[in-house]
This record gives sequence, C-alpha cells and structure tokens, in this order.
Amino acid sequence: MTDGKFNECQEFKRRQNMWRLLLILLYAFVLTDPSHAQDRPENCTTSGLCPRTFYGKRAISTIKHNLTLDLPALNITNNHVNYTDGFASTRIIPVAYVIAIVIGIPSNTLVLAFLSRKTRSLSSAILHLSLAASDLLLLVSLTLKVHYHLNSNNWVFGELACKLVTACFYGNMYCCIHIHMCVSILRYLAVVHPFLYRGLSKRSCTTWASLTIWTVFGMAMAPEFLTHQSYYLPEFGTVTCHDILPYDEKLYNFLIPYRLCLIFLGFICPFTVIIFAYGSIVHQLHRSSCDFTYYIKASTLVFVIFLVCFTPSNTIHFIHYVRLYTNKQDDFYNYFNVAVCVCCFHSCLDPFLSYFITKTTNPRMDFVSLARTSLRSSVII
Repeated sequence: MTDGKFNECQEFKRRQNMWRLLLILLYAFVLTDPSHAQDRPENCTTSGLCPRTFYGKRAISTIKHNLTLDLPALNITNNHVNYTDGFASTRIIPVAYVIAIVIGIPSNTLVLAFLSRKTRSLSSAILHLSLAASDLLLLVSLTLKVHYHLNSNNWVFGELACKLVTACFYGNMYCCIHIHMCVSILRYLAVVHPFLYRGLSKRSCTTWASLTIWTVFGMAMAPEFLTHQSYYLPEFGTVTCHDILPYDEKLYNFLIPYRLCLIFLGFICPFTVIIFAYGSIVHQLHRSSCDFTYYIKASTLVFVIFLVCFTPSNTIHFIHYVRLYTNKQDDFYNYFNVAVCVCCFHSCLDPFLSYFITKTTNPRMDFVSLARTSLRSSVII
C-alpha cells in the first residue's frame, strides 16, 4: 500500500510539472506572438491613401489573421484616424443602420406575410414580394456592418463574409431600382394603355421579370467575389472590408469602369424610365374624371424614395469614380459613406409603398374608367 501511494504521489507530481511546463510555453508563445507586437501608433508616416476612399497601396508582406487566413496588407496614411475612430464612422453610421434594421425587418416581414395571403393582383404581388425579399437580405447583412463600424472599422468575419455583404449592398440597390422600374411600367400600361394591359399575361411577365433581375444582378456581382475585399492594416492591427482597395494594381483596374457601367445601367437608365412612366400616369389621370388619388400618392412616394435614397448615393458614387479614373482624386468617398446610410432607408420605405400600391380597391372598375377615358381621347384625336 505504501509503494502504491508513493507511485501515485510521483505520478501526480509529474503531471503537475507537465502542466507547469505547458503554461510556461503558452505564456512565452503569447509574448512572442507577432499579432500582439503591432501597437497602434499615434501618427502614421507610411505612404498611401486614407481608407475613407477605395484606394490603397499594398504592403510588402502579408499578415496572418486569426491563425487561419493570410490577409494581404496595405499601407495608408494617418488621415484614416479621423474615419476609423471618428464619431461619424463609429456612431452615426452604425446607429443609422440599426434604425433601418429595426424598422425594415419587421415591416418587410409583414409585407411578405400580407402579400402571400391577401392580395387581389398576383402580378403586382410577385414584384413586391421580390422587393421585400431583397430588402430583407440587405438588412440581415447590415448587422455585420454594424459590428464592423462599432468595432472601429475592424472586420472580424472573414473574407467570404466581406464579399457577401458587399455584393448584398450593391445587388440589393440595383435589384430594388429595377423592380421599381417594372412596377412603374406595370402602372403605366394599366393607366395609359389599359387595353394592352388587359391583354397581357401579367403573371408570367412579372415572374420572368423578377427572375431576370435577380439573375442579371447576381451575375453582375461576380467581380466582387473575384477580387479581394478585406485587407490588413499593419499600422493599426485592424482589417478593413471594401473601404480600401489597391486600384493601382492591374487586377483592380477594371473595377472603376465596371462600377461606372453599373451606375449607368443600374440607376440612370431605370430612373429615366420611371420618370417617363409616372409622368405619363399623372398626365393621364389629370385628364380622367375619376378619383385615382392612390395612384398619385404612390407615384409621389416612388419619387421620394429615388430622390432621397437612391439619387444621392449614386450621384456621389459616380462623381467619385470619375474623379478617381481621371485624376486619382478620391476624397468624394467621404460623402459616399454618409449617402449609403441614407440609401439603406429605402428598405424601410419600400414596405409602405408595396402595401399602398397593392391595396387596390376595385381594379375592374378602374379598368372600365380608364378604358372609357382612352376611348374618349381617341375619339377627340
């Protein structure tokens, strides 16, 4: 028994010494970890451009981040302190996103439930269901952006998540714009050309339109997945997501004309169609003796969404890329970050527009009234 107790005591001491050795090795590893050796300096003197823009210069080495992924590093100037630690970036922008999330997710969920059960016009409901689904996808992705900004613009979710969030924002914006365009065309045909509208297979047209929009802009987001979106900033020990990209490299050169084309095809062209469609609707309704107040209110709300949400961000984005492409001036991206916050509020206004447009009192009587107006106009001509 004595020998057994002695052996147990020796075994216990050996295990205790082994754990002490492991703790010492772990402590030494932490002290020599290169990720802890990068302290944030008060002033940065390396060459480059501030991360309030898309433009950066690649560093010589890459830094291992989270022990799983080698992230390329970028050198930037100390001007980024005003953005990374600034009140606008770490408080105003995330608070705006939180407001959009709190209002947008419940309202879009209610719209999905309402349109899937109580709607008289299935063709219009298909478009607005697609709009609500796109808005929900954006709002869910914004939760990661909120953490990113509150964490001093330090991205911790990995490269794939950064690409997904970037693609969700741009894809949602242009999908929503084109869905609004399809709704305006549908309203235009119903009011201005009621007989043509009556003969259309509206259900199949709206279904194929929604599928085409999702497919086209899903494919249009491919460059966001083909290029690296997150970069390590060795001067500050943080990872940026999409806010700074090395546009001086050949791989990124095509992104500037690509995004200019996206703005032209994704915003300018459909906005022109919407202006023409709703302008024609208002003109036609003024000639009618019937009360179509809800059409006019819906048209006004669409213009508010475009003028307040989509126009500022796309205009500033367009100017930013033109200046970046022509003379490497990139200071306009400052204003774009604020405009993006305003743009995201379209996901809060879209549900009210969807509910308002789909709440048709008596579409059969509307058709008869509009048809009579068109017949009178044709007789006068």
